[in-house]
Amino acid sequence: MAAGWQAVDDYIAGKLLGDDEALAAALAHNAAQGLPPIDVSAAQGKMLFLLAQMAGAKRILEVGTLGGYSTIWLARALPAGGALVTLELEAHHAAVARANLERAGVADKVDIRVGPAAESLAAMAPGAPFDFVFIDADKQNNALYVDEAIRLGRSGTTIIVDNVVREGGVLDANSGDERIAGTRALFDRLSADPRLDATAIQTVGAKGWDGFVLARVR
Repeated sequence: MAAGWQAVDDYIAGKLLGDDEALAAALAHNAAQGLPPIDVSAAQGKMLFLLAQMAGAKRILEVGTLGGYSTIWLARALPAGGALVTLELEAHHAAVARANLERAGVADKVDIRVGPAAESLAAMAPGAPFDFVFIDADKQNNALYVDEAIRLGRSGTTIIVDNVVREGGVLDANSGDERIAGTRALFDRLSADPRLDATAIQTVGAKGWDGFVLARVR
């Protein structure tokens, strides 16, 4: 990772985000509990917050909770009466996230469901649609998660998928990395699915060289 990328992210955070005790405590708790440091950056978290607000999201679905850092950002974007469902494979991660959400004062807005995300999604019947979906879990199933986001969403639902550039690895059609294969399958699905308008943006910063997909259900 280029040192300049981190310095620019630090500058952005210092100018536009400021200190946040709850978020800092969440990251510290995650580290103390042995969770991998793969949360979105602070600037990316604020981006998710703003995008969810711009979408007028009242119901949010998150695939991949980890320790709840991005969950806090998204829950804060909800209006009074809003709700967020977040899916996490690991029971330990979910327990850490619950503590972080309680500390941040947003636990009452969040429903954490533990188990394989594909199974949790399949068990969800269409009802009140989700307005905003953030996908940041196992990359092998990204295409499936987008399909489920469409099924559980509505016309106008915003879908964000993280980690779709993978330091350029997405270009390698012969990669043996299942995460890259899954990301390429996601792009194939997006390019062929008439239900979506989508683009992808490359990013550099504290999390290295990566990117995200931004899509909207037609």
